Amino acid sequence: MRPWLVLHAFGIQFTEKLIPFDGFPESSQFKQTVAKYSPAGKDPFLQCSNSASPQADPLIIWETLAIIEYLVEQNPQFKIWPRNVALHAQARSLCAEMQSSFFALRRHCPTNIDADLPQIGRLIWRDKLLVRKDIDRLKTAWRIMLTLSKGPFLAGEFSALDACYAPIITRIQTYKLPVSEDTAPYMQRIRQHPSVKKSSKDAIESAVFRDFEELYRFNSKDIPDPAEFLV
Repeated sequence: MRPWLVLHAFGIQFTEKLIPFDGFPESSQFKQTVAKYSPAGKDPFLQCSNSASPQADPLIIWETLAIIEYLVEQNPQFKIWPRNVALHAQARSLCAEMQSSFFALRRHCPTNIDADLPQIGRLIWRDKLLVRKDIDRLKTAWRIMLTLSKGPFLAGEFSALDACYAPIITRIQTYKLPVSEDTAPYMQRIRQHPSVKKSSKDAIESAVFRDFEELYRFNSKDIPDPAEFLV
C-alpha cells in the first residue's frame, strides 16, 4: 500500500499487478509468483526499465523505503519528501521507525480494511500493554511532526511520511483504538485523502476471503468469547 500511495498521490504513471495472497509458505502460489519477479522474494516490489542498459533485464527494487527513494530520485519535480532539511530528516527517521517498530500493533491488530471490530479493539486495549505503548509512541511522533510542520499532514503537505503511516491508521480505525484529540483530525485527513480512499476501495473490491487471515471476524454465535483468541 505504501509505495502505491506515493505513486498515485503524486501522479506518477505505473501499472499495477495484483498477486493473490494465499499464505507465506514457500510452497504458496503467492510466494512462488513473487519469486519470479523479486530476487529477494519480497513484496512489494517495483519493476522498471533499466536506464543504465536498456537491453538488460528490468530493474527490480524491493522494500518500501528503497522504492520510495528510487521514486524521489527519478521524480525530483515532486516533493515526495519535504524540502525543509529538518522535516526531511525527521520524516526519513520516522519512516525507518515504521518499518522496524510497532510489532505488537501489527501482531494483534492485523490489517482488515473493510471490517469493524471495536469489541476486539477494546479487549486488545485492555489486555495488551505493548499495543498501548505502540499507540502512545505513534501519538507522540505525530504530535511532534504536526507541531513542527504546522500541518495539515505530518510534514506539511502530503508526503512519503504520510504514505508510510496510512496503513497503520487503517488498523487503528478497524479496531477503534483510542487516539488523542490532537491526532484524530490528522487521521481523518489521511482516511479522506483521495489516494487512500482509492487504495482502500480497490482493496475491498479485490479481496478474497481467507479464513486464516480472519483471526477475529466470525459470523457464528457459537464462537467463543474473542478474549480467548488474544494470546
